[in-house]
Amino acid sequence: MNNQFRKRLEEQEEELQAQRELETPEEPKVPKEDGAATAFFRKLFTEGVVSKESATGVLPYLIFLCVLGMIYIANSHMAVKNIRDIDRLNKEVKELSWEYKSLKADLMFKSKQTEVEAKVDTLGLKALVEPPKKIIVSNNEH
Repeated sequence: MNNQFRKRLEEQEEELQAQRELETPEEPKVPKEDGAATAFFRKLFTEGVVSKESATGVLPYLIFLCVLGMIYIANSHMAVKNIRDIDRLNKEVKELSWEYKSLKADLMFKSKQTEVEAKVDTLGLKALVEPPKKIIVSNNEH
């Protein structure tokens, strides 16, 4: 049933379009004028302004521009690579600095007198209870 309704609507639209075409007289079609840029390029390529001789004459300059473009692209790639290397090395330096500081703090902790006493206690060494004695040697004794 939907298809019949759709067909009726399409037929009615076709009739309306036909009536509109009969009511409005046809106007003569005026060709559109091309824009200035389109006209320039059409004239440039169709009328022979660019010929094989002029194109081959400009070819070395075009090759030079292409080489400069490639050098520019390569330079930008190298700059990005250098920046990434610098960032990677900065991170590595920070990590090594943190490692150095933690090892230094650990060494300072392990070199305390109480920590050394605890380590050498297993070897049978004990800390001095009395102060050390000074040995004095006179010049004529040896």
